[in-house]
Amino acid sequence: MTTRADIERVLWKACDSFRGKIDSSRYKDYILSMLFVKYLSDVTKEKREKYMEQYNGDERRVERAMSRERFSVDRESTFDYLYSERNSTEIGQKINVALSHIEEHNSGKLRNVFRAIDFNSQVDFGDVKEKNATLRNLLEDFHDLDLRPSQLGSADIIGDAYEYMIANFASDAGKKGGEFFTPSQVSELVASLVKPQENDRIYDPTCGSGGLLLKAYRKVPSGKVAVYGQELNAQTWALCTMNMFLHGVDDAKIWQGNTLSDPQNVEKDQLMKFQAVVANPPFSLDKWDSGFLANAALDAKGKKQEKMTASMDPWKRFEMGVPPSSKGDYAFVLHMLKSLDGNNGRMAVVLPHGVLFRGASEGKIRKALVDSNLLDAVIGLPANLFYGTGIPACILVF
Repeated sequence: MTTRADIERVLWKACDSFRGKIDSSRYKDYILSMLFVKYLSDVTKEKREKYMEQYNGDERRVERAMSRERFSVDRESTFDYLYSERNSTEIGQKINVALSHIEEHNSGKLRNVFRAIDFNSQVDFGDVKEKNATLRNLLEDFHDLDLRPSQLGSADIIGDAYEYMIANFASDAGKKGGEFFTPSQVSELVASLVKPQENDRIYDPTCGSGGLLLKAYRKVPSGKVAVYGQELNAQTWALCTMNMFLHGVDDAKIWQGNTLSDPQNVEKDQLMKFQAVVANPPFSLDKWDSGFLANAALDAKGKKQEKMTASMDPWKRFEMGVPPSSKGDYAFVLHMLKSLDGNNGRMAVVLPHGVLFRGASEGKIRKALVDSNLLDAVIGLPANLFYGTGIPACILVF
């Protein structure tokens, strides 16, 4: 049997193949993509063997049965094929082609998931000789790892190991780590606070690698919920999409783009409404309004407008006030409130402590939130909980 410890050991061995050559914030994408390919390949291999036995080697019937499976991987996209080509001078290109085929054959679930990664990159890997040696080592690191479902103690093992690695990369990446990962204990608390129920729509407008969404999803044992998220960073969006897939949440809708200036949660020309909304937005995001200002009409004097106004937002999210350009915290809160089901919506958001006492427009927004009786609770969190920042945080519950 393959345990989670076995998977983690292989992943750390793979990290050693990259250390000193590529920055850890970059090599995580290569390692987690390779884990994903190995998992898809091993599942496909076991399914094919089972059907070959069931249909007495009748290739036509086997192919028909395989076409109805959750995903499809052709022979030249399998890990075994790539491993057999590990000494090829073109191995980087062959891995890229394999990833492209996996996307094409599973476009409904995995469209564009590998678009931000290039196993043939000279920028990351250096010259051809160095690149081929690194990729050969990577394939050899993963070769003995058996990820067939019959060898995994539970279906969650692969997803859990994937999240464990993301957490480790987040701590390794320091300041940038906080951008794509919320510590597990905080995610657990936030997910519990919104009490997800069957038939809920669950939404995270800044979903990162998806850990918070998955925590909320798991609160409903039957899995009968709809999962939605949006993420700005293309590589983190890809991590999230793979993370959902590995946890069996195939129908999750994860959009890529700027939630504030280009929200994708639109339905019949309105922002979609959700029963459970969770988020850990980037703390005090500077220039959060740049997407609005870039598209703003010229003023009466024909000049570009330099200050964000509520009228620039077609979704009318800033009627309580416009947060200062240097602090985007309340911009995310107002977006989430506008996306919250007015009848039985529950929402919890992790924010820096400053949102509780900063003045100016933030003070006005805070007063409006309290006066309108939307805020249910404030939970203080200690300092040094998050990667890359020592400031204390809080959770606002609506």
